[in-house]
Amino acid sequence: MRVRNLVVLMLFVTVISPIVFYTERLATFKSSSSTDEFVEDVTAVALNGQNQRLNVLPQESSTILKEPIGVVYSDNTTKSLPNSATSAQQDSTHIALATQDEENRDRDRSQRENHIMEVIDTIAEDMEIREDAIDARDKAQQLSDNASQNMEIKHEQQSPQTSRKTDKKETIKIDTGKQKDQTAMPDARVRQLKDLLIRARVYLSLQATRNNPHFSRELRGRIKEVQRALGDASKDSELGRNAYERLKAMEQTLAKGKQIHDDCAATAKKLRAMLHSTEEQLRVHKKQTIFLTQLTAKTLPKGLHCLPLRLTTEYYTLNSSQQQFPNQEKLEDPRLYHYALFSDNVLAAAVVVNSTVIHSKDPSKHVFHIVTDRLNYVAMRMWFLVNPPGKATVQVQNIEEFTWLNSSYSPVLKQLGSQSMIDYYFRTHRANSDSNLKYRNPKYLSILNHLRFYLPEIFPKLNKVLFLDDDIVVQKDLTALWSLDLKGNVNGAVETCGESFHRFDRYLNFSNPLISKNFDPHACGWAYGMNIFDLAEWKRQNITGVYHSWQKLNHDRQLWKLGTLPPGLITFWKRTYPLDRSWHVLGLGYNPSVGQKEIERASVIHYNGNMKPWLEISIPKYRSYWTRFIDYDHIYLRECNINP
Repeated sequence: MRVRNLVVLMLFVTVISPIVFYTERLATFKSSSSTDEFVEDVTAVALNGQNQRLNVLPQESSTILKEPIGVVYSDNTTKSLPNSATSAQQDSTHIALATQDEENRDRDRSQRENHIMEVIDTIAEDMEIREDAIDARDKAQQLSDNASQNMEIKHEQQSPQTSRKTDKKETIKIDTGKQKDQTAMPDARVRQLKDLLIRARVYLSLQATRNNPHFSRELRGRIKEVQRALGDASKDSELGRNAYERLKAMEQTLAKGKQIHDDCAATAKKLRAMLHSTEEQLRVHKKQTIFLTQLTAKTLPKGLHCLPLRLTTEYYTLNSSQQQFPNQEKLEDPRLYHYALFSDNVLAAAVVVNSTVIHSKDPSKHVFHIVTDRLNYVAMRMWFLVNPPGKATVQVQNIEEFTWLNSSYSPVLKQLGSQSMIDYYFRTHRANSDSNLKYRNPKYLSILNHLRFYLPEIFPKLNKVLFLDDDIVVQKDLTALWSLDLKGNVNGAVETCGESFHRFDRYLNFSNPLISKNFDPHACGWAYGMNIFDLAEWKRQNITGVYHSWQKLNHDRQLWKLGTLPPGLITFWKRTYPLDRSWHVLGLGYNPSVGQKEIERASVIHYNGNMKPWLEISIPKYRSYWTRFIDYDHIYLRECNINP
């Protein structure tokens, strides 16, 4: 009878108590932690079960079981529990019973393991992760085997032969585990967490996420959680226990984000439509900008319109003696330094003369020949009568006084007065009109712009003349140019080969055989604005006749568009001497990238382009080089509201 009671007690301890304990443990797992934590706990127990044993604390009894499943501790660890005396007694009883009845113990252990497997299967079905639970069950089986082997090794009752078998079995399992570790990526989960962080940041930057505050807050929280879980870990073994939970939570949040964003194909179509619309708007705006810039360049500011009117009024209040310039005997002296300036802008001409005189070593040897149109002739004379340029000599001429310059002599003058030319300039709405508005500047209709090709006729007694545009500023003495040997060339100019659009093919129509047979499309262009002309050589080579012949060939504008530089390139082809680039720096009227050192080193700076320094559209950082030569306190400038 006593033996039967002991057997019943043993069955209660080894079978019924684990079932009650695991039922309560499973309830705790399901209420306090996620499914993934439980699976990870089981996995961790399986991986560390080779050298550990398990301790279970049943609720109804404090008995320490021989092979419990639960809290993991090492062989050398002891733990004090409530009712320790009772526990020790039950432990002794259990060991004694195990020693006496080895067969019953094995059968009970098998039943207990079967119950454990059934519990794990039930959990897997409840959490809908059957596949992961099967893996956990296999690991739990390994855990049970390893725990049994450790317990058998510990007991001295075990035979030496059984110990050797156990050692061999453990060695096989350890080797198998090493092979699995070698094939698995040690940082797979770390990489996955980093990838999720990248995806989360991309979602966070999208407009749809910013428009959804709830999702945005959730995503930011997930990012912080993953960052904390990831930390400085570079391997999976360095991750915390909650890393897997954070990973799954982030995946669920990103799945929500995918649902609230637009379809990629629809978004791509929308972006293409937006791009096409933007390009069309840009094209329209660029065309409007070009038109308005050209219009502004052609328009005379109110102040510059007021100034010649005010000067003209004052001029007619002078008597005849006050209307004459001094030193007129120097006008034809070839030993002096003569300048040719053709302009209808009073203020611009004043800057050219003032800047040249200020930087000249001997102003008394400098003579300025200014030619203007009938409208501005009186105003130009009045300005230099009131503001004489020191000891320098000034001559102001009216182009209307050049009786020799008529349409029978000059082909270009005949062309400028033709009906086709007027249509070209003023009927730009026609479909066959040229879309390039820069060729439609009215200055090309003025003979002043073409007067540079008639220098020997204007100055018949001079040997050399320095031609200056009215949009330049002189910064150094220029007298060295008159002593320069041009080596038989007619024109001394600075070449503009630094940029591809300044070569011949930019200005001339090389599809025309007359151009392609006579000129090199890659030849260097050069700049008008500061040119030293040898008038004696000009006459000897009949440069004016060359100019006339090419102008006649271009009556239908098939060789080049209108302007003075294209016919200049043709007329002075192989007759131009290249000057050093420091003599003449261009681009201040269109290029904001001209360097300050280059400007300060230059003898002449040129505001070529539409952004003239007297216009509001001028480049601000270059404007001071021009305004320093104007006295804005002058009474005429104040009355016309002309300010820097």
